[in-house]
Amino acid sequence: MFQIPNRVQGIQRNYIVYLGSHSHDGKSSLPDDSYSVQAITESHHNLLGSFLGSEKAREAIGYSYTWNINGFTAKLDEAEAAEIAKHPDVVSVFLDRGRKLHTTRSWDYLSLEKNGAGHPGPLWKAAKFGEGTIIATLDTGVWPESKSFDDEGYGPVPSKWKGICQNNTKAGVPCNRKLIGARFFSKGYTQAGGNPTNQSFLSARDSEGHGTHTLSTAGGNFVPQAKILGAVKGTAKGGAPRARVAAYKVCWPPVNESECFDSDILAAFDAAIHDGVDVISVSLGGSADEYFQDAVAIGSFHAVKKGILVSCSAGNSGPLPGTVSNLAPWITTVAASTLDRKFVASVQLDNGLILKGESLSGPLPQNKTYPLLSAAQARAAHATVKDALLCKPKTLDPKKAKGKILACLRGDIGRVEKGKIAAMAGASGMILCNDKINGDGDLTADPHFLPATQIGYRDGVALFRYISSTKHPKAYITPSTSMVNVKPAPVMADFSSKGPNTIAPYVLKPDITAPGVNIIAAYTEAKPTDPSEDPRKFPYNILSGTSMSCPHVSGVFGLLRAVYPHWSPSAIRSAIMTTARTRDNARNPILDSTLEKATPFSYGSGHIRPNRAMDPGLVYDLSVSDYLDFLCARGYNKTLLKLFSDAPHECPKHARIMDLNYPSIAVPKLKGGSSITMTRKVKNVGKSPARYAVRIKEPKGVSVSVKPNVLKFNKLGEEKKFKVILKAKWNGTADDYVFGGITWTDGIHYVRSPIAVYVVTA
Repeated sequence: MFQIPNRVQGIQRNYIVYLGSHSHDGKSSLPDDSYSVQAITESHHNLLGSFLGSEKAREAIGYSYTWNINGFTAKLDEAEAAEIAKHPDVVSVFLDRGRKLHTTRSWDYLSLEKNGAGHPGPLWKAAKFGEGTIIATLDTGVWPESKSFDDEGYGPVPSKWKGICQNNTKAGVPCNRKLIGARFFSKGYTQAGGNPTNQSFLSARDSEGHGTHTLSTAGGNFVPQAKILGAVKGTAKGGAPRARVAAYKVCWPPVNESECFDSDILAAFDAAIHDGVDVISVSLGGSADEYFQDAVAIGSFHAVKKGILVSCSAGNSGPLPGTVSNLAPWITTVAASTLDRKFVASVQLDNGLILKGESLSGPLPQNKTYPLLSAAQARAAHATVKDALLCKPKTLDPKKAKGKILACLRGDIGRVEKGKIAAMAGASGMILCNDKINGDGDLTADPHFLPATQIGYRDGVALFRYISSTKHPKAYITPSTSMVNVKPAPVMADFSSKGPNTIAPYVLKPDITAPGVNIIAAYTEAKPTDPSEDPRKFPYNILSGTSMSCPHVSGVFGLLRAVYPHWSPSAIRSAIMTTARTRDNARNPILDSTLEKATPFSYGSGHIRPNRAMDPGLVYDLSVSDYLDFLCARGYNKTLLKLFSDAPHECPKHARIMDLNYPSIAVPKLKGGSSITMTRKVKNVGKSPARYAVRIKEPKGVSVSVKPNVLKFNKLGEEKKFKVILKAKWNGTADDYVFGGITWTDGIHYVRSPIAVYVVTA
């Protein structure tokens, strides 16, 4: 099937020509089966050459995917791509699309010691801290000298490992028994006009910091006395601190607003599967696309077929609805929420009012109040009030700003950049105020260039009211101090992308939420080549984003894989979803960034609880065949199914999307007065014999019944089916989705599934 958006005649662009899976089942490995790999590469060249001619084909071809994924990339114009798509061996031809990293990009940082996810002590013990598992990231690579990747005390590299350290030199990435693999992929990036050596390294070495951060979050070793700017000190450690780790660099400095290209991502998936990883963590994404044109969906399906767990970030396009990305049901999609830890730096006003904020910056030079101005009051003569209030470059007058604390509004440019601009104008301090969209719950502790803090929307309103009503306003910013057991926590991050799922609305996304705000983890120590970048570099740094929450789940996946080596990826995913919590540490419903009650479209099944996930009681299992039946129900024909299936798959006559055995339930269209019935199946992994009874929380205006309402299990591994019937209590159009849930319990385990349903007029 051939679909190309943005039709441009005659212009050559990079395309992915997808041929499905390899008949050798991904078992070939260099150098033992080099002939097989060479033969595959030659077959790709021959196919392309039959359209372009041999010489032109050799110039046009980029990647040849030879291990698990079957296909190649080539520089083609639209007419050439359309002709190739007609070839009987070609499943799909699609543009090499660019994607972005899912960090908030503004110093917008890990330790699971106090993280709101719960200290995974029992799970750590059972999993021996993830020993024996291999966790990989597809990201900007790794800073190998970080102490988080020290291999002291590690034994030999696992015998199953077939990976390499590409450019295994001091200048490249020297590996060890902890960091056992490093590869880089840049052909797609280069074809898009990028230069890998511009502001980066032609190796898996990380110049940006994002990849080092995510890899150490997932599997970083124990590092005592880790610190940042002297404000934070403690033991840094990843989710699975004794796991082996591998870095696959697919993201580079932005070109045309994209950092990571599908062809490079597919190549990295192909290599990671071949190398023998257990978990793949993907903290990047783009707009939602149908699965047959989505490189992350295709690559992750190949991984899941091999028993590899794949977690992906949900995206940073919140809080608007329908913005969640990485939507395939075989992917675990991770939202972001706050920790129960804050780095508090409060604002003390001369009128006695105290506004609580967060920061990692240093203290004011003197313990006294300073003159306070709205940044608009310090604007340069040529600048607009709006731009000055946002503290944009060249909008502040040094004569007005010098020695003052400036109140700046969040937005348009990076938070730390605003502080740098204020400092360059001579300001003594800065108070960064959230706008209404950012709300009160999303504050980020940044290592600002000057004494500064960030406050919420309502406190910002109070601050500007004080400035406008006082002749000589003054303020003081307290030094940053670390606080734990903060309530309420978790709170959903305002940037975290939200459901519903725009590709397959019957699959509720995101799946889970995890800590993604103010996360401390290892960082690059590379010196920036761009003079506009922050010249300061720290061994450990603080970042926010679903990029940061995703590797938390990847770390837990590594632990659970060590405990349950024979469980399927869907069973492990089910374990973390059905044991998640939907209440905060004050035992109230989890809130969003505006401090309103959040919904499953924000947090999925809830906030991850690693220890509970070790003993879920029941799991919702899914096989590769189940996923193929799901694609059948979406209308995929035999040609499209070849994208995902190793062999021809016979679609069932009555496949229904709503019957996918997912741990959550979503119904995008329930007609008033009518009902809908869905089938689910659970497997006993707890104790035997066991008796589970169902508890129901009905969505407003919708009746829910479960048949049978009691499940009895006589042995471990036994599966039982049940039906869920939803019926609208009245005929009418809902203003929005309504939410509820069902919970199976034996008195010890609580196996919870959220329900999201939209009632429409019959």
